[in-house]
Amino acid sequence: MSVAAFFARWRVRLGYPLAIIVLWLARPTPKSILAGAIIGAIGLWIRARAAGHLRKQQVLAVTGPYAYTRNPLYLGSFILVVGVAVAAYSWASALILFGYFAVFYSFVMRREERELYQHHGDAFQEYARTVPLFFPRLTPAKVSAENAGAFSFAQYKRNREYRAAIGFLLLLLVFVVIWRLRLL
Repeated sequence: MSVAAFFARWRVRLGYPLAIIVLWLARPTPKSILAGAIIGAIGLWIRARAAGHLRKQQVLAVTGPYAYTRNPLYLGSFILVVGVAVAAYSWASALILFGYFAVFYSFVMRREERELYQHHGDAFQEYARTVPLFFPRLTPAKVSAENAGAFSFAQYKRNREYRAAIGFLLLLLVFVVIWRLRLL
């Protein structure tokens, strides 16, 4: 198993024990939870927009947020991580979150790049020359694509992106519980 395959396979499984450590170290306050919720909502919005354009293994997504960055789902996830770090109100938690994201997702993004190139060939190469890997462009790229479409709420649901929103809301609730328990 390659290093990239290891990180792709284990990113979620290793995230659970790290989440427990992050929660243990968290020192949330009502203000930090609210600020983290606002930041996280931005990340969820980006992820939702991306999921509504993504038809996995069918069409190379180049419209919507994909015209700004090749990885809008991961950009949205990064903003969610920032929101969680702010809500946790703990430097140690933030370091764990950012370290985890940087290590795991740098490998995952590169692995997915290779898969997209294998699947879409020259179309992906043209797209990759125009649109940055992670940090977004200021203006949308004009990339020609067959079957590229607009946002679809049905596609959002098919990609089960609503699970990210549910998970984030539950995490915020856990932060509220942690805050309340620390008051006792």
